[in-house]
Amino acid sequence: MLTVKEVKTKKDLKLFAKFPLTIYKDCPYYVPSLYSDELNTFNPKKNFSLKTNLAKGFLCYKDGVLVGRIAGLINKKHNELSGKKYIRFSRFECIDDIEVFKALLGAVEKFGKENGMEIIHGPWGFNDTDREGMLTFGFDVRSSYSTNYYYPYFSQNMKLLGFEDESKWLERRFNIPEDIPERVHALSQRIKDKHHLTDVSEFMSVKKIVKKYGDEMFETLNLAYAHLDGYVPIEEKAKKNVLSQFATIVNTKYISFLIDENGKCAAFGIVLPSIADALIKHKGKLFPTGFIDVLKSIKHPKQLEMALIGVRPEYKNAGLNAVIIDKVLRHIIDDKIGLLESNPMLETNDNIQNQWKRLFDTEVFKKRQTYQKQIGSLID
Repeated sequence: MLTVKEVKTKKDLKLFAKFPLTIYKDCPYYVPSLYSDELNTFNPKKNFSLKTNLAKGFLCYKDGVLVGRIAGLINKKHNELSGKKYIRFSRFECIDDIEVFKALLGAVEKFGKENGMEIIHGPWGFNDTDREGMLTFGFDVRSSYSTNYYYPYFSQNMKLLGFEDESKWLERRFNIPEDIPERVHALSQRIKDKHHLTDVSEFMSVKKIVKKYGDEMFETLNLAYAHLDGYVPIEEKAKKNVLSQFATIVNTKYISFLIDENGKCAAFGIVLPSIADALIKHKGKLFPTGFIDVLKSIKHPKQLEMALIGVRPEYKNAGLNAVIIDKVLRHIIDDKIGLLESNPMLETNDNIQNQWKRLFDTEVFKKRQTYQKQIGSLID
């Protein structure tokens, strides 16, 4: 017998936050989210995205045993921008049972229908810095801090339930060169001189950059990503969530923050030290001792994750990406980093896909996507 209940109590929330550890207990490719982030998913005092959006969590029990979880999100801003009535599903983990899939996704459909929504799609998060997309290729590769792992049965069951393909992403592994050609350094300097750019990450701490240029970064990010699938501008208090996530694991050697002569953020690039080993070891918990291993991973990383690159539209095709890469790659080579991988990049984002092909020897080693369908068939 299947039972679906809404997450309402502290006990429910703890079960919701911990459940993925049960599904992926013996999976070497799974990297847990920060446990504190999961606990704060439905807390408007911590998750500022809830100030303007609706969200509910659901747990599914089979014969009294917890077998799945899911969250339903209504992002009002995205619906306003797209002109469509979407409900997103997120934080979706369950056993390989098509009836459990139907029950959990059906609960989100019902939540959406009650609020006038017409289409269910996902996995999407509250914004573009949240984990999104379901793995469809690369099941034998460990996940990253910024992405979710999924067993193959997830995408298979989505098809069985009639969901259609939506947005698709590629993830690349970069082969790090032994050295950067001098001409690349020279080109980077010429571009900086031409546009009167200063890389403040060369002499400012992360804390100072965030304090002085945090709003500038979001303005650049929102302008640069506005045209991408599912992107929702990060505004107001939601910025604090994103800044706290990045500030926790940023090492200034692996970021670039370009400011023009008017004090505007022209472009930025953020490459994160991988804290995957620490998260696995401590099951996503920073305390009481997890933070020690996280700090070690940040200061002396063995691998990196390319998180974000944003360039203001007026500097598009001006070569600022080369400036960012030159700065970050110098430290990557000096520190003898063994592995550099990208976060998901939209297949349809030709600019970024072609850029990496030109600048690096890369291979696509993971793929993921979202799915969508009209609301109705999964509701009993």
